[in-house]
Amino acid sequence: MTRWLSWFPPVAMLVFILLLDLHRNQQDVSVPYPLAHRLVALFVFIMVSFTADYALRVSTDRIQPYLRQFTIFGLILLVVSIKDWYVCQTADQIYTWWMCVAGIAIGLFASGLPLIFGSRHPSFGWRYGTNKRPDATRPLIIVADPHWRNNLTGLQEASYAMPDADWLFLGDVFDVWVGIKGFETDAQRNFIWWVSERRRTGHWVGLWLGNRDYFFDGMLSKFDFVGEGTEGKLQGEPFVFEHGDLINTLDRQYRFWSFLSRSAPVWVIANLIPSCFGTKLTAFLERKLQSTNKGNKTNFPTNEFQRAIYDSKAEFFISGHFHTHEETDKGISIPWAHEGKFLLWHDGKFRAYCAEKTVDTLTY
Repeated sequence: MTRWLSWFPPVAMLVFILLLDLHRNQQDVSVPYPLAHRLVALFVFIMVSFTADYALRVSTDRIQPYLRQFTIFGLILLVVSIKDWYVCQTADQIYTWWMCVAGIAIGLFASGLPLIFGSRHPSFGWRYGTNKRPDATRPLIIVADPHWRNNLTGLQEASYAMPDADWLFLGDVFDVWVGIKGFETDAQRNFIWWVSERRRTGHWVGLWLGNRDYFFDGMLSKFDFVGEGTEGKLQGEPFVFEHGDLINTLDRQYRFWSFLSRSAPVWVIANLIPSCFGTKLTAFLERKLQSTNKGNKTNFPTNEFQRAIYDSKAEFFISGHFHTHEETDKGISIPWAHEGKFLLWHDGKFRAYCAEKTVDTLTY
């Protein structure tokens, strides 16, 4: 019921705009709208898109941010266009239409401000597929931040050593991974082939996206489970997970970049780029990501990490992103997997795992 009620504010405000224009239409429509009327319309459209974004976020967790923005933009423009062309035409409806476009854009940006300023609400993320492993008693290999380039270090070795294991990747699988045709590399195609072979033999493979992974709507069917944001869960299992890039609520520089880089305008630009420039752009992004925001990358946010553990209310909390092995309370930050160092969940315990052998048993 709460989800449906969340749609009441944007619908009510659209009705308000319609009634306002109908009232105006009964007067002299050859006279342009006064400035005050236009400003009211702009404010209402801002609030419509702002509240519609919230309603869509809490109504479904299967829509990626840029698709949510496209959906809201298209629905509001459709309603306004029908109103302007078939219900109450006005002398300056083109200005009203542009006011609507500006209001929607501002409202969608405003809806991202809670994320930028520290919100960890799971509705800002999304998930797709099944989060239930067919056999939860199987070993689960958890991989965070391998940052692969040309070689999939440790992947085949661990596959041979643990042939019955399921796999969960916690993001930053490659230095930069854009799931749009024309951006893929040979290593990424090899990885997708490996995933398809694991799934073909009945194993579960999940991917939780990190801060270097973008636009995976065309690759959702390649995995059993794909998600992004906070509070990743496997049904019936006692831990929650995330990549870790949203743990530090004070890192507003990164949070703004995360919101911007996953927005509808960036998706449009990425799809318009010729395929021959796709890999060059990813290489450029890789260089830029290596040199920006170093302070928040190198300092482990202990207090924020503990707060995330507490808020999760789960038995165990797992993240990557920080490239360091940290254990505190019920949480563990997985070290950098660049050298084939993974995490193994089996028989209710976590173990550090490297290629062909278990190298350590953690405190859990």
